[in-house]
Amino acid sequence: MCLAIPALLVERLSDDQGLIDLGGIRKSVSLALVPEAVVGDYVIVHVGHAIGLLDPEEAQHTLAIFAELERSTDNADAAAARGRLVPAP
Repeated sequence: MCLAIPALLVERLSDDQGLIDLGGIRKSVSLALVPEAVVGDYVIVHVGHAIGLLDPEEAQHTLAIFAELERSTDNADAAAARGRLVPAP
């Protein structure tokens, strides 16, 4: 199984590279597989390569699902940590 994440293309760089934004984190990725991508497009990123374009509405929907999953995981981790606390004597 592989994971590809929607990211916003914020700048085209030289040599088929682009700068993407992943929730505030910016990273350079290869755009060789999506030469038609322009600034403002959402691209699907897998291991440093943009592998496709994504409709903005679908990108936002997918990012919202990831955010909800992260909140659920954080809440579960916090609950588990509370369960491991040992009461004071």
